[in-house]
Amino acid sequence: MRTALSRRRAVASGAVFAATGLVLAGCGGGSDGGGTGGEGYDPEEDITLEMSWWGDDARAALFGEVIELFEAEHPNIAVTQTPVGAPDDLFNRLATDFAGGGETAPDVFALGGAKPQEYGELGALLDLSTVSDYVDTSGYPDFSLTNATVDETLYGLPTGGNATAAFINADLFTAAGVPLPTDDWTWDDLVSAANQIGNADLSTENGADVYGIDLRVQDIMGTYAGQVSELGMYDWDGQLDVTSEDVAGWYEIEQQLLTGGGLPDPSIVTSNWALPPDQQPFTLGQAGITFGYSNLVGVYSQAGEDVQILLPPTDTGVSGVALLPSAFWSVNATSQHPEAAAMLVDWFLNEPAAAELVLDTRGVPFNPDTLAVVSPLLDEDSQIAADYVNTVLEQGVVAPPQPAGGSIMNELSQRMESEMLFGTMTPDEAADQWVSEMTDALS
Repeated sequence: MRTALSRRRAVASGAVFAATGLVLAGCGGGSDGGGTGGEGYDPEEDITLEMSWWGDDARAALFGEVIELFEAEHPNIAVTQTPVGAPDDLFNRLATDFAGGGETAPDVFALGGAKPQEYGELGALLDLSTVSDYVDTSGYPDFSLTNATVDETLYGLPTGGNATAAFINADLFTAAGVPLPTDDWTWDDLVSAANQIGNADLSTENGADVYGIDLRVQDIMGTYAGQVSELGMYDWDGQLDVTSEDVAGWYEIEQQLLTGGGLPDPSIVTSNWALPPDQQPFTLGQAGITFGYSNLVGVYSQAGEDVQILLPPTDTGVSGVALLPSAFWSVNATSQHPEAAAMLVDWFLNEPAAAELVLDTRGVPFNPDTLAVVSPLLDEDSQIAADYVNTVLEQGVVAPPQPAGGSIMNELSQRMESEMLFGTMTPDEAADQWVSEMTDALS
């Protein structure tokens, strides 16, 4: 799948539960995820729900419009809105609320990362199968629900998200006399193209050197792991599914890029790790290839007249591409009105009128039916990202989520990359150290 971008367009974890024992003891009837209402939904009953999320004032106003439509459709339900500024503000509140039993927590709230899995395992979230008559989960691919599933029980639905992608500056490929990648390109193809561009003695209009590839290892390591191992980075028990040989394979690719001229000096590579997207060499027209999430389409299109997005290369026929959910909607297991709460989640995610308002502000929708409503309404950059995510949805595989100890993966990958690029470790040595430290972190 390849999509071209054009510069001519105008482009513009938080806390854990304070006391696990209190959560499990305090949730009472919610400990089995079944909710405490248990009476069924009565459209004649006056119901008040509380809904919380994080975000700025613009998101609060937008969600307020969606809620007004919901209340107009269900006049017996009033929704109290309690937005907060940052994710940790909400997670800290939930930690306190659930440590006290959960009754003071919102009925519906947003969660990020693997929080639905974490909170669901502790019995704080409603098993959505118990309200299947009120919220439709059937349209979501299994692999988009991994972070909200515990022991085959679903505790949340994703708002949408983005996917790992390769971006190429076709102008630089042409200037270097390098053929554009095809949809079935391999890592050897990437190394060859990047090295040719890096050795073509190109520069930007401002005189800056052009590199073959603008690489941040944290943006591609997980995808590569998904290509070379059966399950991806981790197995279902929260342990590593990649071997030292797998990891060494990646660092050998980097070594070929360094010795072949595709990568710039290691000091430049390491200094670019934390650059914001608008300051990265690729965005500034200084690199032929980079990796990033599909929501960066608008930023990366500033790199040239012909910037394209496509699946990363692979040697195995498996894309390894990961979806990154922006957030999940979950329901409090102790909600007095679980059916109504589920209806509110369903409204935000599956109702066309709501989708027409929310669009892709919480990521490209993973539900194909909702995506079909949203896509025609998107601007060109957003449409390109949506098309790419749709490709991933069609090809994706179920992969285990990142366990708690996996949070060191980005820093560790960078550190071992630095050791290898500066010549203090071989790819094999860096991989052995990587596996050793990751194994310790996950134990």
